[in-house]
Amino acid sequence: MSRATRPARSLRSFDLNLLVVLDALLAERHVTRAAARLGLSQPATSNALGRLRRLLGDELLVRGRAGMEPTQRGREIADAVRRMLRQVEAALEGGDVFDPGETRRRFRIRMSDLLGRLLLPRLVAHFAEQAPHASLEVVHLSPSATVDALERDEIDLGVSMGLVTTGSILSAELLRDRMVCLLRAGHPAALRPALSLDDLLALRHVRVAMSPSDRRFAERVLGDRNEERHVALTVPHWLVLPEILRDVDLAAVLPESLADAFSNAAPGSLVTVPIAAASTGFAWEIYWHRRHDGSAAHAWLRRLVASVSPALAA
Repeated sequence: MSRATRPARSLRSFDLNLLVVLDALLAERHVTRAAARLGLSQPATSNALGRLRRLLGDELLVRGRAGMEPTQRGREIADAVRRMLRQVEAALEGGDVFDPGETRRRFRIRMSDLLGRLLLPRLVAHFAEQAPHASLEVVHLSPSATVDALERDEIDLGVSMGLVTTGSILSAELLRDRMVCLLRAGHPAALRPALSLDDLLALRHVRVAMSPSDRRFAERVLGDRNEERHVALTVPHWLVLPEILRDVDLAAVLPESLADAFSNAAPGSLVTVPIAAASTGFAWEIYWHRRHDGSAAHAWLRRLVASVSPALAA
């Protein structure tokens, strides 16, 4: 048999259902969690892992300090397997016919913990009601990684703001927002009706950033003067802000929608102060790849995400 025909014979002998198991194992890195995700028993999932190891000639997952870790071969094939499964799902549910009540598809959305705090409670409730057999996976990626993931078909949607995209990425506005300053109620600046840029720069700040280059929110307000800000603390997550700000005289520049959510959750302890600058307004947007623009499944997911935004604005 010629070399060119060997891959076809190998593929014919490969149970493609094993790829679904492999995707879950590489994502969960835990046999029991992967079994629960797939609706299989733990022994059945372990047996499938054994078959995969024999077929691919690699351990794929090995025990490490933090649990199961993928081997080099496992890391190499993880993205390829996920992309292939997503393409098969899209092909099977493509066209004009899509029934969310029957689909067992797994949708992946990029959003930060900030957006998760604002959107996920309502989004998950609507998703579970309309698509009870489907699953939703939320990932947090940097702005550039979000665009790359959309290009590589690794996520269905990105929810963010101000992404620098190519012509292959489409977007739609979800919600208008603006930047404000959040302070503890006893902060000396908390009683001011608004803060000028000079007022803002005179404060000690806590900055939220996934990386040192993620300064989109403060840049929108401070522009070229952003480097003059006294950043006393940098943290990687938004949801720690209320606990920090209640006890120290630090200021946080953040979207008003999140500031209101924090203030409403702890009445009387935090104060939102407007910023007197022309560049405080912006829009949260939803992003998707042009290849899915005609997909009924994607259109349903976009509508679902958009449906929770008016409630957020209210």
